[in-house]
Amino acid sequence: MAVKVSVFGAGSVVFSLGLVKDMCLTEGLHGSTVCFMDINEERLDVIYELGKRYAEDLSADLKFERTQDRAVALEGADFVIHTATITHNEYFMKRRRELTAEHGYFYGHTGMPEYHNLQLMLDVAEDMEALCPDAWILLAGNPVYEGTTLMTRETDIKVCGLCHGHYGYRGVASQLGLDPDKVSWQAPGLNHNIWMTDFYYEGKDAYPMLDDWIREESEAFWTECEANGKEIPTQMSRSAIHQYKMYGLMPIGDTPRRGGWWYHTDLETRKRWYTRNGGKDTPEGRDRVLKSKDKKFEQMKEAAYDEKVRPVDLFGDKKTTEQHIPIMDGLVNDTEGQFQVNIPNNGALPGIPDDVAVEVPAIVNKKGIQPLRVPPLPNKIMLECIYPDWLRMERTLEALKTGDKSMMLFSVLESHQTRTYEQAVEMVDTLFAMEPSVPMQFIEDINDHYQWPENW
Repeated sequence: MAVKVSVFGAGSVVFSLGLVKDMCLTEGLHGSTVCFMDINEERLDVIYELGKRYAEDLSADLKFERTQDRAVALEGADFVIHTATITHNEYFMKRRRELTAEHGYFYGHTGMPEYHNLQLMLDVAEDMEALCPDAWILLAGNPVYEGTTLMTRETDIKVCGLCHGHYGYRGVASQLGLDPDKVSWQAPGLNHNIWMTDFYYEGKDAYPMLDDWIREESEAFWTECEANGKEIPTQMSRSAIHQYKMYGLMPIGDTPRRGGWWYHTDLETRKRWYTRNGGKDTPEGRDRVLKSKDKKFEQMKEAAYDEKVRPVDLFGDKKTTEQHIPIMDGLVNDTEGQFQVNIPNNGALPGIPDDVAVEVPAIVNKKGIQPLRVPPLPNKIMLECIYPDWLRMERTLEALKTGDKSMMLFSVLESHQTRTYEQAVEMVDTLFAMEPSVPMQFIEDINDHYQWPENW
């Protein structure tokens, strides 16, 4: 069935090109229109040209459009894939890390809540109510947890947040020498806070195999990686195993990457818990990622405009593991499947309010996205991981709703890297003065939205 798919933040060319490839390889969506929207004209043009040429390479019947106008992209859309970001782009993140370091915070761990990206998500959802009220928004940009909760509370738009962190279970299986395709698993929770409650291999509990690996092989594995200059996979890092020992369930995907504050106090601590150079979540690590992205973009520009360089030769003809297009296929063509999604709880995960977005398995078909009810997580995980994350999210959304600047300050005061009240105030003032990396006509100024209480 032909649909209109609008990709917001299409300048994230690697992700957008993966979507194009998956649509090209999904015959049930042939005849559809893909509309790319981005405010960066150069990146928009690159992905538009690549998309057209990729469809040619794969003989796929798809139409492509490009626009810098949000209303044009939304008009008549059946699906909106939202990957746009204001503060999670590399320029903004690097500048913020530099500023926070000057005030004594390692790698930006100030605790100050998100604003710009959440406001953008809400703006898009509100525009969808007017221009494509029956469309689904598939949220790919962070923060998925807060954004999914916000949009479903404040609008009537159908929202599904998606993340690929749950594939961490495959990393666990592979390290144990198991075929990931023969693993049965389940990892519910909140986005970036999910826990593997079920782990079976060919019908047998595989957790004892993980216990054996930790006892007999883990130290040798970490030592060998470091001796040979290899990165330790975050999913099998000392941090991940330590969290497993603390809570009795393996943290999956971005959960061990985040973990508790004690894993992230400084570079030496990061090296202890993750890998020899601290991994990607360090200033040097992000610089390496940025250089890699820049190199990839240059490669993609070449592929977009050089007839001798074909996209299919560079990026292949096999589907990605992303869930967006298969979910669309399920909703439109009744191609049923089970997926890991972020949607309002509505009783799926015990102990969490119905209007809070949870990450759970769901069946997708013509009837919609139907979450599966999962057993309760252990009380220790709920009390020490899930509930604190829920309350932090609620503070973030309340600050956004009320514009109370003192709530932003409170979150910085709660950071374990804050040593004095004055340090927190200076940090808030500095971040509020920081210029966003997009033209101001696209977003509301954070200083206009947030004000100190009258009696401050």
